[in-house]
Amino acid sequence: MKSLAIALFFVFSVFMLAAQPCTAPGQTPSTAFPVCGTTTFKQTTVPICGSHSLIVPGCTAGSGGGYQDKNPYWYKFTCFQSGTLGFLISPVNQGDDYDWQLYDITNRNPDDVFTDQSLIITGNWAGTYGNTGASASGVSFIQCGSDPAQNKNTFSTMPNIIAGHTYLLMVSHFTDSQIGYDLSFGGGTAIITDPSLPGVKTAEASCGGNLVRIKLTKKIKCISLAGNGSDFTISPGTAGVISATGIGCSFGFDTDSIELQLNTSLAPGSYNLGIKQGSDGNTLLDYCDNPIPTTDKVSFTVFPLLPTPMDSLEPVKCKPQSLRLVFQKPMLCSSVAANGTDFSITGPYPVTIIDAKGNCTNGATTSKEIIINLSQPLYQNGNFTITLKKGTDGNTILDECTKETPAGSSLIFNVKDTVNGDFTFNKKYGCVTDTVNFNHSGSNGVNDWKWFLDDNKTSTLQNPQALYQVFNEKKIRLIVSNGFCSDSSSQTVLLDNIIKADFNTFEDNCPKEPVSFTSTAQGAIVQHHWTFGDGETSDLQSPIYTYLQPSLTTSFIINYTVTDSLGCTNTARKSIKIYNSCYLAVPNAFTPNNDGKNDFLRVLNAVKTEKLEFKVFNRWGQLVYKTPDWKQGWDGKVNGVQQATGVYVWFLSYTDRTTKELRTLRGTATLIR
Repeated sequence: MKSLAIALFFVFSVFMLAAQPCTAPGQTPSTAFPVCGTTTFKQTTVPICGSHSLIVPGCTAGSGGGYQDKNPYWYKFTCFQSGTLGFLISPVNQGDDYDWQLYDITNRNPDDVFTDQSLIITGNWAGTYGNTGASASGVSFIQCGSDPAQNKNTFSTMPNIIAGHTYLLMVSHFTDSQIGYDLSFGGGTAIITDPSLPGVKTAEASCGGNLVRIKLTKKIKCISLAGNGSDFTISPGTAGVISATGIGCSFGFDTDSIELQLNTSLAPGSYNLGIKQGSDGNTLLDYCDNPIPTTDKVSFTVFPLLPTPMDSLEPVKCKPQSLRLVFQKPMLCSSVAANGTDFSITGPYPVTIIDAKGNCTNGATTSKEIIINLSQPLYQNGNFTITLKKGTDGNTILDECTKETPAGSSLIFNVKDTVNGDFTFNKKYGCVTDTVNFNHSGSNGVNDWKWFLDDNKTSTLQNPQALYQVFNEKKIRLIVSNGFCSDSSSQTVLLDNIIKADFNTFEDNCPKEPVSFTSTAQGAIVQHHWTFGDGETSDLQSPIYTYLQPSLTTSFIINYTVTDSLGCTNTARKSIKIYNSCYLAVPNAFTPNNDGKNDFLRVLNAVKTEKLEFKVFNRWGQLVYKTPDWKQGWDGKVNGVQQATGVYVWFLSYTDRTTKELRTLRGTATLIR
């Protein structure tokens, strides 16, 4: 059973040292059992093994998270209707502890489950015994390993799965007994049962008709295939099936490709392949035990036994260094000269073949192709011919029926020049809009351009023009193609003619004291001009100006205009106040009666202060008002309730913005109603 974090780490560490790696079919993600939503899968034994640490979101215990694929089995299924997934894992021995985790592996390598946390849908690692799975009464999170006495919910809520997606369910047997369990699906709204019946898609005769290859419309269980071939009939009945082999069944559970061996060769002509109940009591069955109907059949033709020609070349890509020759039949790998001397290539410039090979299974090419490797890539344009000849092994190439393809067979292919995505540009600066002209040479037959010009601008022209109103770095990318080769290039275009007027100054100022105006303008500035709002001006970059004492506090509009080397201008405007007095004081009385006179208790003329704090207390020492803004004041209320007439104590602290000295003041004020 699972215990707390320290015990978990110890148990898992000992387990990983003692257990064997998981290699049996079904105990790794890539060999997962295919399962169906309509049947109960019975796992009779659980061999002891373990290979990987697992990611369990939200759960940690010891090194590497402390969770492993301990004694696992993996199950694979596809969702055919979106909805919730419910399932039950029921141990034969209810004293056994099972855990599980569900992954979405759509379009992914199954082994990615060990490294990519985003594939995890849900799971349950609770340290309790007996049944587990996903149900409506389960918890909405992944249950971590813990003491069974404290954590008894081994069910997680049913996850939502998506139609068309492929999933892996891992069942981990934490208890080291090898007794198995039943796995069944139900209770959710999702459908994981393929509604279509299996069928025969194609049949193809080989080697003069003594071998027939079958392709099915979907995968069937290998165990449903009778090895003596009794699931099949061939008519007219000139030959009988003596054996049937499922491709991949030697290491997997399912297949969609079958080879039939006949007791004699079929004469050239047309035949029908039919389905019947085999000696094992069934036809071929899919995951859900749906049979191929006995009415299913497909026609095929046996052709005279002739040499297999070179059929075609796979499309040649840019700067190829290998060619893939395609044949109508599998070719004998032993007949292919490894040094490539079965082939020669002629064209506008020399081409050297260094080797040739096929992807081989049981001595024949599985993909009906031979790969020819060249000494170097073909970069330049030209038409080429590849010709078959007798190699140093004394023959050309032979198909699986040992028929030799005649020397002299040839195929033509074309290579185009490689291309270069490098581009040039020139800039034309403006005050409002910058113009940038881009240019690509179009060499080597480039006929497609895709420009990404920043600021959401694109173009398909060879030489586009872009207009920019925001002046900064522009990230430019170009992709070019001649229909055969492509290339891309990126550059940064710096538009450094930004011009922006701005300045710093204090908003509140004292009369007859110098006011500093500090320029923070950006750009290649060559001229500055200030107007101070009282008729005076300056052409300094950062002037200091002294205002006369006004009779009342007065606002002045400051205009700051800059001019750059291109003659472009920009203006910043701000307002400042010149107070008629900078004598800081707090009144000793106020009358909050909304008559517009002395309605607030506040600090007066705190023009040259920073980090100010003004507090007011009642006679019991309770704080009734606080503000950091000297322009705000107390209206005699607390939470909207008028306070009584009387004496209140105030405290004021601030930093002098000129000397940076901290100062504190205190006093009293009378609230009068």
